[in-house]
Amino acid sequence: MITAVGLAGYAVLVGVVAPSLLARARWAYRAPAAAVLAWQGLMVTFVVATALAVYHLVITEQHVHDGLVGLLTVCGVAADAPPGHAPSAFGDALVIAAPIAVVLLPVGWLLRCTWRARRARGRQLDMLTLVGEPAPEYGATIVEYDAPAVYCLSGPGSHIVVTRGALDALTEEQLLAVLEHERAHITGRHHVLKIFVDAFSRAFRGLPLARQGKEQTNLLLEMIADDRALRMYSREALATAMCEVASGRAPQAALGAGGSGALIRLRRVLTPQPRPHRAAWLGIVAASVAAPLLPLLVACGP
Repeated sequence: MITAVGLAGYAVLVGVVAPSLLARARWAYRAPAAAVLAWQGLMVTFVVATALAVYHLVITEQHVHDGLVGLLTVCGVAADAPPGHAPSAFGDALVIAAPIAVVLLPVGWLLRCTWRARRARGRQLDMLTLVGEPAPEYGATIVEYDAPAVYCLSGPGSHIVVTRGALDALTEEQLLAVLEHERAHITGRHHVLKIFVDAFSRAFRGLPLARQGKEQTNLLLEMIADDRALRMYSREALATAMCEVASGRAPQAALGAGGSGALIRLRRVLTPQPRPHRAAWLGIVAASVAAPLLPLLVACGP
């Protein structure tokens, strides 16, 4: 019981307290890639800690004391389990079903969100074949639409879409800057991370980690793409382009250059801050990777 309470407390800490602290952390916008990893680590940690807490609440006392061996015994995996520890079919199935359900909930939503994203992306690609005009010089597809917008459809056969309004509003350098921004989304496979956080937010509605994790991850992914564009183009060009396309609406399955938190990103682009020290960056990465392992060490210890 003590282990279950400890794991439940850890899950509450990760799911309720930590998100507010991470959302306000000053280093996050200076190291967006590390911050994305931190949010992913918190989500995985919450699922692991919650599943193990549920396991320790429903498992028999003997299995609790046996730790990981007890869990393997319930699953019928432990080769050297005593005869008395043999699975009792229905009872042990219920014991395993509870923590597995905690894991399968976000996994089920992940499969559903992936399917929905592919369907939406497929509809957009079908529409592009009808109304889009290839622009090989930009590596993009031009759509005759007055509102300035630039976005990408990531995945197999990825496309970058530029509206006629964006072509009219942007200079050559500004256009190239936002195109580089979109290529960063494609090469970084940011759509996969967006699907992951969307699935988590749907699986655990109302949880601060779900709400803030989705908002912050989407914003941080845009910052990562901004940083990629700034390697090749000036801050003024990217900032001006962001202002021009901020009002453009990208389809549901797309990642747009206007993106979320345009004002926050604009300030960040125009007033750059020093990146965290390498030691601090490595510490953040190590903590993000270690966080999901801590509940396993607690639950599976002797």
